[in-house]
Amino acid sequence: MTEKKLVIPHKRFKGESGIISVRLPNDLIKSIDDIAEKTGRTRNDIIQKCLEFSVDNLEIK
Repeated sequence: MTEKKLVIPHKRFKGESGIISVRLPNDLIKSIDDIAEKTGRTRNDIIQKCLEFSVDNLEIK
């Protein structure tokens, strides 16, 4: 099986957006913040990219 990588492209969605609230473990938040700092993106942008990738590659059994 080929290992999938999350490549962070330009923004995919435009227009209106909604707001949600999510509880995350502190260590996951730290990891997200580290990625955001390394890539020069916001925490929100990184979370959105990760969710887009997950939804696009989700397999329901």
